[in-house]
Amino acid sequence: MGASSIDSKSALIAGSVGAAVTYYLSKRHFDNKTIQLRKEKYDLDQKEREARNATRQDSGLPNGVKLEGVQSDNVYLQDLEHLGKYFASEGDGIDNVMVRARSEYNKLIGPQECILANIRRGPGKSAVTRAFLRAGPRADLHFNPKTVNAAIVTCGGLCPGLNNVIREITRSLFYLYGIQGKCYGIVGGYSGFYDPKTPPIELTPDTVRHIHNKGGTMLGSSRGGFDIDKIVDFIRKKNIRQLYVIGGDGTHRGAFKIHETCMELGLHVAVAGIPKTIDNDVDYIDRSFGFITSVEQAQSAIRAAKTEAMCNLPNGIGIVKLMGRSSGYIAAHATLGSGDVDLCLVPEVPIVLDGEKGCLPHLWDRVKQKGYAVIVVAEGAGEELLGESTETDASGNKKLPMIGEFLKSEIGNYFKGRGEEATVKYIDPSYMIRSVPANATDSLYCMQLGQNAVHGTMAGYTGFSVGLLNNKMCLLPIPELVATSPRQMDARGRTWERILGITRQPNTVANGKRNKFGSILSHPSATVSSV
Repeated sequence: MGASSIDSKSALIAGSVGAAVTYYLSKRHFDNKTIQLRKEKYDLDQKEREARNATRQDSGLPNGVKLEGVQSDNVYLQDLEHLGKYFASEGDGIDNVMVRARSEYNKLIGPQECILANIRRGPGKSAVTRAFLRAGPRADLHFNPKTVNAAIVTCGGLCPGLNNVIREITRSLFYLYGIQGKCYGIVGGYSGFYDPKTPPIELTPDTVRHIHNKGGTMLGSSRGGFDIDKIVDFIRKKNIRQLYVIGGDGTHRGAFKIHETCMELGLHVAVAGIPKTIDNDVDYIDRSFGFITSVEQAQSAIRAAKTEAMCNLPNGIGIVKLMGRSSGYIAAHATLGSGDVDLCLVPEVPIVLDGEKGCLPHLWDRVKQKGYAVIVVAEGAGEELLGESTETDASGNKKLPMIGEFLKSEIGNYFKGRGEEATVKYIDPSYMIRSVPANATDSLYCMQLGQNAVHGTMAGYTGFSVGLLNNKMCLLPIPELVATSPRQMDARGRTWERILGITRQPNTVANGKRNKFGSILSHPSATVSSV
């Protein structure tokens, strides 16, 4: 190789290196310049934001950018019946203080303090919103605590926290308001108002002292037994001034009937409801008491199903059936809380067994991928497959088909059809998740419910229920509460979306129309919640 050839190659290499260095330095200079410009823009934006916020604060306005297309005005407060319209107040001149605590309240609620029901806003959405009265102690008492006799009744199925609510109502009556009358515990549901076999018991702070540590209800409960004439007769004989009814939407309809009858007969009685449903299907409220405890308890059953499925060969599958008559909240939230579930079936979403969106092919794939599978199914799921029962229980609730046993049989047949055997274990912990004591979260909620029910009745409100709405305690008119109950989970909402993301099961919900912002619209006829 000649010298000239070497020199030309060296020159070529040197030129390439020089070009690369030039490119690197130019890019570095450009990147540094870009970083500098970005920093200058950020600093400028910060100064403009600080100046704008300072101007807004001087004008009494909040920080941030005003959204021109988003509005919220025309607030409509939902009507709540007040005894002061029809009966003279017995509490005039009585200061509302925490009697036994020997302390004043830090905050007394004004007559128009309210909680907005519709807090989500966006371009094109209505600016009109409903609102409910904020719960809490009022400055003006309607009843004189010296003359108050009260009664508490629990109806329907069991739920974690029932004893907590009974305890807090009783303690609030005696400790916060210092009533000098009696508080009766009605035994065995609505029939306890008149059944000689289950006479009422007297409730005092001493008798309820330890009941919050136990599951169930110290008063007992039952379905049915509603006899308005006999119930009103008890109210008259015992001179009941305040009635607290703990139960679901059906029980609340009965409570409102008592309220209406008392008004028709001129009886000076405040009737308050406390929503109780293990299924979390009472509308408007964020959640019902005991729901969090039940979801927590369901985890033990899901873990057991997973262990059974993993250890029992071949093709182990564990099925857990949870409560959820018309709403799949417990099944959905238990699935999300577990993270080990491969298939979740709820009443709101149709079950497809075979085909492209079938749950059986999905289970086959999951078993083949990891050796086992876990299923969570709500008791009310699958009516589109098994048919709707015409039989009802004492509360008028329709009897449900045997979805758990049906699934077990169908899974076994499907695997046999593909030349293999499935080892299916079926677990039904229904009553175990509802009969336990409330956990700390639900205990706190029950305390708030009990106290605020008493605050409402002592202020003279009647025909209302109390609950958590947008994380604030409210007083809700019973007719409004039960009109759209039982509610259902939105099959096109975020909760079901998360289920699909975790289980990777096929989505059997029909595609809906999208609005101009790209969101799928829910079916207009469905009563749904995104809880």
